[in-house]
Amino acid sequence: MNVIEVENLRKEFKSYSSRSGLKGAFRDLFTRNYKTIRAVNDISFSVKQGEMVGYIGENGAGKSTTIKMLTGILTPTSGKVLVNGMNPHKEREKFVRTIGVVFGQRSQLWWDIAVQESFRLLKKVYQVSDKDYREHMDHVIETLDIGPLLDKPVRKLSLGQRMRCELAAALIHNPPLLFLDEPTIGLDVLVKLKIRQFLKEMNEKYKTTILLTTHDISDIEALCERVIMLDEGQIIYDGSLSHLRKQWGEGKQIEFQFSEEVSESRLHELTKGLSVEWVKGERGNVWIAHVSTKENELSEVISRVVSHEKLIDLRIQEISTEEIIRNIYEKGDATKENKLGVHSL
Repeated sequence: MNVIEVENLRKEFKSYSSRSGLKGAFRDLFTRNYKTIRAVNDISFSVKQGEMVGYIGENGAGKSTTIKMLTGILTPTSGKVLVNGMNPHKEREKFVRTIGVVFGQRSQLWWDIAVQESFRLLKKVYQVSDKDYREHMDHVIETLDIGPLLDKPVRKLSLGQRMRCELAAALIHNPPLLFLDEPTIGLDVLVKLKIRQFLKEMNEKYKTTILLTTHDISDIEALCERVIMLDEGQIIYDGSLSHLRKQWGEGKQIEFQFSEEVSESRLHELTKGLSVEWVKGERGNVWIAHVSTKENELSEVISRVVSHEKLIDLRIQEISTEEIIRNIYEKGDATKENKLGVHSL
């Protein structure tokens, strides 16, 4: 059963373009120039009940615009949208009772009242019975460890505390579908782990379908088996995370931490003739070598560098999903006509 069905979905915005100079500004008083921006460009996909799907892309790729259309906040320019068997824009009142939404930078809690008062108000809005509320929310409150926060005004909560309460608020009516837009933005590691574990439990216990948009690839890796990747409003990949790694994550990363500064030209000189790409690390005197899987290539790179330069540390690891996705965007590999294609599950 498909919880989300999207077919040829498009969203266009009109953008005002001002003319230059004083004369242009005067003309703008009477006539304005507009250009049409296509934020989402004829995308199609479906999500089955119980799936946890990562919806990823660079800033401006169309992620949030898609979520807003799927939740009924925005009306599509064209195309078909069915969520929980309903049109989000035409069956608004009935529809909102079947979804939960968490926007990382927006709050659905009332700022100046205690958290539990916000919960009570939302309980009435969603017409949740006392029995259902207690059975479900007791578990949510305990798992997210927000019991001590219920009497505090939202404005006195830290970001991590507020986000846990936001997540609980989105689940008061135990919706079958949950939209999460950057739910862990700005949170520390421990809070992230707590939220991820909670989402896994909700998915296992209630078969809650989750569509997650985030820039934190570790969230995707921890929660999602499937990813949908956007670029300039178009889907460039729809398939399993493991397939993405298998197809585009071949090779190894060798992190060299040198005792003294080493130039990139020196490293290229040492590894001349080998399939190596050098990238400057974030820490001082650290360089990362991306090495192919050719036989003996790994050991040859290490041998040449170690025999000519002094090292403090050396680490070998698989190419991370974050690195794969960053390279796809930075090197322009993410096009329909190029390497990825679009894969459906």
